[in-house]
Amino acid sequence: MTSALSFPLLISVAQLQSLQAGGQPLMVFDCSFDLAQPGAGLLQYREAHVPGAVYAHLDESLSAAAGDAAASGGRHPLPSREAFAAWLRSVGFRSDMQAVVYDRQGVNYCGRLWWMLKWAGHEAVAVLDGGLQAWQAAGGAVESGAGPAYAPGDFALQAPLRRLVGVDAVQAQLGSAVQTIVDARAPARFRGEVEPLDPVAGHIPGALNRPFTDNIALDGRFKPAALLRAEFDALLAGRDPASVVHQCGSGVSAVPNLVAMEVAGFAPTALFAGSWSQWCSDPGRPCAQGA
Repeated sequence: MTSALSFPLLISVAQLQSLQAGGQPLMVFDCSFDLAQPGAGLLQYREAHVPGAVYAHLDESLSAAAGDAAASGGRHPLPSREAFAAWLRSVGFRSDMQAVVYDRQGVNYCGRLWWMLKWAGHEAVAVLDGGLQAWQAAGGAVESGAGPAYAPGDFALQAPLRRLVGVDAVQAQLGSAVQTIVDARAPARFRGEVEPLDPVAGHIPGALNRPFTDNIALDGRFKPAALLRAEFDALLAGRDPASVVHQCGSGVSAVPNLVAMEVAGFAPTALFAGSWSQWCSDPGRPCAQGA
């Protein structure tokens, strides 16, 4: 559901403050996280967050628990859309709300919630450009503690607004012109020189490497649209942008590339949420190393 003031992609600190002042139905989510210390993000949230923000834990709220039905494989399997909608209702989210997501880690984690809300059919969700650092630099107030109490929300699923691709579909189109895989991991991991998290090093054969950090300028915000457009045009080198399927290690840090392509003016592209962690779990799937 959208309104005349809907923000579907990025939102600035000033725009968020204007929405807050205007009383528009709004929910802000803090998605701060640390893969090496899964409890660190919640501690950061409790130390300081945008007033009224809800904490969204990557492992506990934005991933399927062991034994639960999952919509993807990999180290951070997506929950079912129904389970995700139930979590949104539990924290008070309503279908008439503008959602704003942020983190402290350069969109590494909040992009996950942005994408999941689109996948749940909710258009009015935006990334706070620059994250909590931009909010604080602009003099935005913060609060500490456990966060607000929630009255149940009425969020209802709608048709997905973004496309999820499974591992079998990726494998079936491997090497085809209708699929261009873009890997968001750091170059050394892509080349297979290091692998701190998964049992196999390397990348999906034919994938292109675009580290997700390349989308962010020195001020912590997304680069200008024209620059992002030029960089993705150079990366794709004539390949059809509509063929792009984004992946990373576990489907989380791939999303900043997806967001950046939309900032650059490309139509929405697809996400392989299982990513390298799912791909390399089957020794029958081909793996490549090097540039």
